[in-house]
Amino acid sequence: MTKQSSEQTHERPAGVTDETVTALGKLSEALEIVEQARGYLYGYHRLTGMADLALGEAVALLRKAGHTEIAASIDENIVGRNVIEGRWTFQIVEDYDANYYDSFKQAEADARSELAEGRSHLFEAEMKEQRRTHGRRHHEEGPQ
Repeated sequence: MTKQSSEQTHERPAGVTDETVTALGKLSEALEIVEQARGYLYGYHRLTGMADLALGEAVALLRKAGHTEIAASIDENIVGRNVIEGRWTFQIVEDYDANYYDSFKQAEADARSELAEGRSHLFEAEMKEQRRTHGRRHHEEGPQ
C-alpha cells in the first residue's frame, strides 16, 4: 500500500466547490478554537490541582508554626473542596470531553469525510498555494 504525500491529501477532490472548501475551513477553524479552549480547561485543571497541593503544604506549615485553628479551618473548608457543586476539575474535564469535545471532533470528521473524501485543511492548503513564492527557499509546496 502506498502512502499518500501531504500534497495529495490536501488536494481538493473533484467536484468540491469553493463554498464547500470555505465552509469546511470555517468548521476546521471552529474545531481549532475548541482545541484551544480544551487546552485552557486542562490548564485550569492542572493549576487548580497544584494550588490544592500547595494549600495542603501551607496548612502543614501553619500547624508547625503554631497556628492550629487557622490551619484546621483552611484544611476543613478549602483543601480538597469541590470547585463546582459535586465536582473536582478532573470531573469537569471528563464531562467536557464526553459531552462536547468528542461530539464536536466527530462532527468535523464526518463533514470532511462526506464532503471532501476525509481530506483536511483544504482551505489552508489552497491559501498556502496562493501566498507562497514559487521557486523560493522556504516557500516549497511541501517537504522534499
